[in-house]
Amino acid sequence: MYVSFTPSPSLWIWGFDADALLSFSFHCHQKFVASFCRLKSSVSFLTRPDRPNLAYHKLKGRNPGVIFLPGLNSNMNGQKATALEDFCNSLGHAFIRFDYTGCGSSDGKFEECTIGKWRKDVLSILDELTDGPQILVGSSLGGWLMLHAAIARPDKVAALVGVAVAADHLVTSFKKLPIEAQKEIEEKGEWKFPTKHNEEGYYSLTYDFIREAENHCVLNSPIPITCPIRLIHGMKDDVVPWQISMQVADRVLSKDVDVILRKIGQHRMSEKEDTKLLVNTVDDLIDKLATLA
Repeated sequence: MYVSFTPSPSLWIWGFDADALLSFSFHCHQKFVASFCRLKSSVSFLTRPDRPNLAYHKLKGRNPGVIFLPGLNSNMNGQKATALEDFCNSLGHAFIRFDYTGCGSSDGKFEECTIGKWRKDVLSILDELTDGPQILVGSSLGGWLMLHAAIARPDKVAALVGVAVAADHLVTSFKKLPIEAQKEIEEKGEWKFPTKHNEEGYYSLTYDFIREAENHCVLNSPIPITCPIRLIHGMKDDVVPWQISMQVADRVLSKDVDVILRKIGQHRMSEKEDTKLLVNTVDDLIDKLATLA
């Protein structure tokens, strides 16, 4: 296991000449047009006879393909997902981003979802929409789910990249609550899980969600994953402690594991340098898998 530490320097530019301002305006316009076109692009749906349909966007290309797994109550249109899509497009590699059941544009109700159902969503995407080796990139909750996918589909999952991996985090957070608070949540049937990432200030999770999630905890025993793994985490993450990435690195059977800590990185890892690190990490894995093929 290799652990690297990368501070994030800041660059301040105090003056612009006319040509620089014109160039800046042009590139901003390009980014706006690209973002608008992306939002207007057609969304496909994976139809499943026994489960809700899943919204996804697929970029055709060569393998290894890359699949982005978003975080809790997030969707496939986030910055990390679209940056990876642009990168894969530039290289000609396949790429998929999608929404879990009850999230984004997918069918289903969020309040009826479980970790187990979202795990099945990931496997459906792998089984129905991909051929050949895939690199899974999981953000927060998506990092937890990518571990389950790698365990269930070892022949298809060629490598993993976790960003602020939240393995077991919801269950661990619940168990850290005072016993009185746990009993109150059990009686009410609802846990208002605190968050800074929506207007309400919390995610409403059912007590049954937490109980079901206990069945999918992975940190209590060795994790049978042997593929290359890269774990990126911000040390200023106030949602998911960076120590969880260290625990994952310790528990997986793979010997090819790097943990990359960003000294001022936040939970979402959405700064320009964070995105650059993520893209470069995926790029390095693509090169590595090519040499192993």
